[in-house]
Amino acid sequence: MAEHVVGNKKNAILKPQTHYRWVVMAIIFITYAINYADRTNIGVVLPFITQDFGLSNFEAGALASTFFLGYAISQLPAGFFMSKFGTRGLVSISILGFSLFTYIIGTATSPLGIKLARFGLGLFEGPTPVGCTSTINTWFPAKEKATATGLYIASTMFAPILVPPLVVWIALEHGWRYVFYYFSVPGVLMAVVWYFFMRSRPEESPHVSPSELAYIRDNTVVEASVATSDSGKKNLGWLDTLIRAKKVTPVDTNSKVFKSWNIWGVCIAYFLMVSVLYGLLTWIPSYLVKEKGFSFMKMGLVASAPWIGGFIGAVVGGWISDKLLHKRRKPTMILTTLCTAIMMVVLINLPQDPNAVAIALFMTGFLINVGWPAFTAYPMGLATGKTYPVAISLINSGGNLGGFFSPMIAGLLLDSFNSFTNVFVYFGIAAALSLIILFTVDEPI
Repeated sequence: MAEHVVGNKKNAILKPQTHYRWVVMAIIFITYAINYADRTNIGVVLPFITQDFGLSNFEAGALASTFFLGYAISQLPAGFFMSKFGTRGLVSISILGFSLFTYIIGTATSPLGIKLARFGLGLFEGPTPVGCTSTINTWFPAKEKATATGLYIASTMFAPILVPPLVVWIALEHGWRYVFYYFSVPGVLMAVVWYFFMRSRPEESPHVSPSELAYIRDNTVVEASVATSDSGKKNLGWLDTLIRAKKVTPVDTNSKVFKSWNIWGVCIAYFLMVSVLYGLLTWIPSYLVKEKGFSFMKMGLVASAPWIGGFIGAVVGGWISDKLLHKRRKPTMILTTLCTAIMMVVLINLPQDPNAVAIALFMTGFLINVGWPAFTAYPMGLATGKTYPVAISLINSGGNLGGFFSPMIAGLLLDSFNSFTNVFVYFGIAAALSLIILFTVDEPI
């Protein structure tokens, strides 16, 4: 049995007879893994495309960057649409659309064609994360949201684990264009799955029992074995002081979303960290080939190391935020920004030893992603169910502009200095600035 705790009164409710929310989570995981694979395969293919078209590093970075312009443009409109009409239809169209543009990239006959197709890919991918996180916010009780978000973020690391070796094998065996042909297929299938098995709200699903719906909707549900009347309000002492933990007024209208420094502060901090993440996703394969002298096959294997670490870090970070920190989000965000800055110094001073490179990249991915779920879960503590789609789309839209600028800036630094040292310095500065900004926002209780 589970218990509903209100003050000193306990009203027994049935333990959920169904667990369909975890089926929903599995669909979200697979969907966003495909979404992420289609956007990140460009980093591994970049050395092949650069060689084929004779591109400079700046031009190569621009191929990756154009995706994020389309991605940023589509997220806010998607947020407003979903707050009014729900997620089901638009996400299905989004998945189908980005799969089509993935295929089109393979047919491009010029760098401009690739850029235009990447822009279209971004436009159609933008609604998917808004829909995924809004679905998590609607389908999970408060005590499970960061754990579910951690699994969602882990899907973004699951894809890059598989992508590098798979992409290298396809490119070497069949040519780089076939990477995009093959990668377009799973999304088409997943668009059908999303439409027929997902609903915007659990109330609309025939697979959710009344007891599971009560469990989802009652934010004070706790397991009887660990039930306490103040489990969600535990004071963390000096840590709460450090992270500015306090009660805040809910952001209950869309206009308040755009007036909230807490939302804007996290958006800017996220922008800086996205600059690091997508800078690494774009350039780590080239770093391994050009700076460390790895063969393409060895690059394909070692390039997975940071995202293996990232997969573990995202799951662990979500669990720590939910269970150990009692739904505090800022501590893991602060840890991520601080440790990322430190790891950039480590990458600058790495020896040529492949084992040392793999371990350092693994730790970089792990530390970046320990706090990554918290960026998505943070507005769940500020916004209401109605305003969350707009809040998360603002954070995602503004944040992912970092992915537009970062690959090009890194490419320009490579053209200017012919070394990755200054690229990692740039990433380290971005992480340090993100850390400073996070200290200016509140931790909502």
